[in-house]
Amino acid sequence: MTSTETDSTPSSKPSLPIVENFSRRAAVKAGFATLGAGAFVAAISPLRQAAKNTSAAEFMQTHYTELSTEQKADVIARLEAETKEKYGADVTIGDDRPIPGTKFVYAINLSVCNGNGKCVEACHKENNHDRDTNQSYIRVIEMPKGTMDMEQGSTTYTGVVPKDDKFYLPVQCQQCDEPPCVDVCPVKATWKEEDGIVVVDYNWCIGCRYCEAACPYHARRFNWKKPEVPAAEVNPDQSYLSNRIRPVGVVEKCTYCLHRTRRGKLPACLEACPTGARVFGNILDKDSNIRWILENKRVYILKEELGTKPAFFYYFD
Repeated sequence: MTSTETDSTPSSKPSLPIVENFSRRAAVKAGFATLGAGAFVAAISPLRQAAKNTSAAEFMQTHYTELSTEQKADVIARLEAETKEKYGADVTIGDDRPIPGTKFVYAINLSVCNGNGKCVEACHKENNHDRDTNQSYIRVIEMPKGTMDMEQGSTTYTGVVPKDDKFYLPVQCQQCDEPPCVDVCPVKATWKEEDGIVVVDYNWCIGCRYCEAACPYHARRFNWKKPEVPAAEVNPDQSYLSNRIRPVGVVEKCTYCLHRTRRGKLPACLEACPTGARVFGNILDKDSNIRWILENKRVYILKEELGTKPAFFYYFD
């Protein structure tokens, strides 16, 4: 369960989305046969609540990767109208696609991170998370010095930071090149795109939570209830595969703020970091800061022994 130093040479293997035409009805039928009636009903019980809030148009919607340009425009217009109706906010939902020749990678300088939690707060606001649960895609773990074993840390630390005998480990989606979450999804609602970001089609997710269980980094979140976000606090700059307000009954995750990064901006968590601990960029750009760090620093990845090949690195000065 520990992490070790790793080779930072960028992979030459392309990461392309592979989405089969696998219907949700077929997935439910297969799950029922595999698990048995009782176990499967328990596994998908959150779907009952979600179904009550699902329109016919939403339920019959085709998988994102199979939508035509016109169909995407119709879906986005419907979602914008629904957001106005349910939350009282005018939003613009984009369809942001990967930038050719880009592989996004993140790195955190653990010598500089002091556990202040500003990244957690920024993620919460930027991604339109439920205010009642104070949800975020980032957890900052207070760790004892001398280990990278996440299980020895705590996310509920209090008091003044940093503490002399601790260091602070921010953890979010690692955007793995071999993502176990993608492998286990029975309806192909989650996949890895060309720029390395693992995404979710929230209108295709059935809420089975298999991906949440498969993630060794505890990086996925399940919406147990309708997210509550006051109209004045809704971030209106949204994207279909990113920070649009997710419905109840789906599993969501960090997307490296693709609604920002695919538009040439930086992730909100990076901009909010007061210590400069976060570095983000295109690993395929030989002149980028992230490329220099991976080539010149001793970098680490979490749980390397699992073979997930994260695109998220850590280093010390």
